[in-house]
Amino acid sequence: MTSEQTDGLPTVKLRPGKGRRLASGAPWVFQDEIALDRRTRALAPGTLAILVDGDQALGVAAINPESRISARLLDRSPEAIIDGAWFRTRLQHALTARERLFDAPFYRLVHAEGDGLPAIVVDRFGDVAVVQPNAAWADRLEAEIVDAVADVTGCSAIVVNGMSRARRQEGLTEEIRVVRGTVDAPVPVIMNDATYMADVLGGQKTGLFYDQRPNHAFVRGIAADASVLDVFSHVGGFGLAALAGGARRVEAVDSSATALALANEGAARMGVGDRFETHRADAFDALREREGEPHDIVVCDPPAFAPSRNTLNAGLRAYERVARLAAARVSEGGILVLCSCSHAATSEAFHRACVDGIRRAGRRAALIYSGRAGPDHPVHSGLPETAYLKALAFRLVDDRIP
Repeated sequence: MTSEQTDGLPTVKLRPGKGRRLASGAPWVFQDEIALDRRTRALAPGTLAILVDGDQALGVAAINPESRISARLLDRSPEAIIDGAWFRTRLQHALTARERLFDAPFYRLVHAEGDGLPAIVVDRFGDVAVVQPNAAWADRLEAEIVDAVADVTGCSAIVVNGMSRARRQEGLTEEIRVVRGTVDAPVPVIMNDATYMADVLGGQKTGLFYDQRPNHAFVRGIAADASVLDVFSHVGGFGLAALAGGARRVEAVDSSATALALANEGAARMGVGDRFETHRADAFDALREREGEPHDIVVCDPPAFAPSRNTLNAGLRAYERVARLAAARVSEGGILVLCSCSHAATSEAFHRACVDGIRRAGRRAALIYSGRAGPDHPVHSGLPETAYLKALAFRLVDDRIP
C-alpha cells in the first residue's frame, strides 16, 4: 500500500463514549461500538480504514461490519502503511523473541494480538510454517503475509490453514493449502524429550498444540515409574511427555484413529512403544466404562467446551463431569490434571467446576500446580481473554485426612 492509498483510506467512527477500552490498550472494537452508518455498512469485510474517536484519529484498523468484532486496530499511527515491510517488521520482532526462548525452530511464531498481528497465527515446524489468517483483513492480505513469513524465517514450505471457528465467524471459506514448497509427511517435533508427529495438513488446528509445552513438562517431571492415563490425548501430548519422564506405562484415549496412529509413531521413534497403549473411544464413554486398576496420574485435556459466553454454562457442566469421571480413575494419593482452552471460562470458574466434580466423585483434592500457555503464546495486555489456557493438577488425598 502506498502513502497515497493511506491518505485515501475511509474513516470509521466510534460511537460517542466508546473509546475508553481502546485508550486503555484494547485493540478490538465491537459492533455496537461502531457508528454503523450506511457508508460503513457498505465497506467490504477486511477493508483498512482510519479509526476515529470524535475528531481524533486513533490509527489504522481492519473493518468487518458483518462481524461481532467490527474493527481490529492494527497500528496506532494513522500514517502507518500496512504492506509487506510492515508485516516483516512485526514478524522479525516475533522471531527475535522466540529465538531467545527456544534453541530449535519449533514454536508458535505469531500469536495474533499478542504479537501485534490481530487474528493471525503462525506455527513453525522447522522448515515448515503454518499460517492461519483468521479474519477478513488477513485473508485479503494473505499473499503479503506469506511472503513476509518466507522472507523472515527462511522456511521453504508454507501451509495456509483456513480451518477455524474464527474464520467462520468472519464469513470466510475453510480450506487448507500448501502455498510454498511441498509437505508430504507429518513433521517430527521434539519437546520435553518426547517426539510428536505434527500433521500440518490434516491434524487439529495447525497439527500440534505448542501451548501445552510447560504443562507437558510438569507431567514429565512427576511421571517416573507412574501409570498414566491420557484422555483426549490427540497425538500423545501428555502421555508421550510422561514416557519421556520414565512412566511405567501410558494409556492414551482419543476419538481420532489418525491422531492415535501419530501418537504410536511418536512412541516408536522414542523407543518406548512397549510401554504405550492407545484406545480409540469417546472420552466420556472411556472414563465411565473402562475398568481396571486406578492410575497414578490421569490427565484430561479436552477441546474447548465453552468457546463463547453463550456456551459457558454448558461448558462448565462438561468440565465438572470430566473431573467427576476422571477422579474415579485416580489412585489414592495420585494426581489428576485437568485442562481448559475455553476463552469464556475464567480461571476461577474452571477451578470451581473441577473442584465440584472431584467432590461429587467422593474424593478430596489439594491443588499442587497451576499452569498456562507457554511464553510463545503471549497475552495481550488489553485483552485478558487471550489468557485462555488453564491447567490444574490436584493430588487426591485420603478423605479421612482433615
